[in-house]
Amino acid sequence: MNETPDSFELVPGTAGSPVILHVPHSAREIPAPVRDGIVLDDTALERELDHITDAHTAELAVAVAAAADVAPWRFVNRLSRLVIDPERFPDEREEMLAVGMGAVYTRTTHRAPLRPADTDPRALIDRYFHPYARAMTDAVADRLAATGQAVIIDVHSYPTARLPYELHGDGPRPPVCLGTDGFHTPPELLSLAEKAFAGVGGVGIDSPFSGTYVPLRFYERDPKVTALMVEIRRDTYMSEPGGPVGPGLSRLVSALTTLVDAVSR
Repeated sequence: MNETPDSFELVPGTAGSPVILHVPHSAREIPAPVRDGIVLDDTALERELDHITDAHTAELAVAVAAAADVAPWRFVNRLSRLVIDPERFPDEREEMLAVGMGAVYTRTTHRAPLRPADTDPRALIDRYFHPYARAMTDAVADRLAATGQAVIIDVHSYPTARLPYELHGDGPRPPVCLGTDGFHTPPELLSLAEKAFAGVGGVGIDSPFSGTYVPLRFYERDPKVTALMVEIRRDTYMSEPGGPVGPGLSRLVSALTTLVDAVSR
């Protein structure tokens, strides 16, 4: 777990593509100074990374970009979400603060201590969260300027069995959950996604996770920025909790490529 100078990466796609595949939770890397603030021993930390990481989602995005007729852009977090979670609100608006999982986590997926309870999150937010948010904002603005729209497809995975940190995990856990936003997810985008993922075993809406990521500059302000969260149940493509990829990945590549191509037309 060495220091990583670049905590995120924007990988260009085709100039005329409006699509950004956002991959925020695929990495396990934790810089050494950040590791020093985590109270878990190495074994427990590796186990936590198995549970919290959306394993192989960056690999999925790479394969989709290669297969798509119009290559999407990719914005990829190169550090673990245990450093900062770029998809949380960095303040009291974040409901996951109730379980110690705001922008800087203080609790694990099983609600055990991850950092001391009196941890001041500001240094990590300044060092990692704000630069990430600015860069993603710039990426969306660039797609708007180039194509007149921006389509954020937020690529995630989730465990087959509910973990203790989940606030809304009582509902269905379909092979693919599509998270929506009332302002930024138009019916047309949702319909295209439902059709694209129809062959992967079942699609659900906003259960067990809802919402999607939009940079705050555009959030509930610009309808030309549309967004959808794709949550893939992990048993459909990998060995849980943090094991190798399985044959189901190719089916997901095909489905997500179908969605990207449909949106890009």
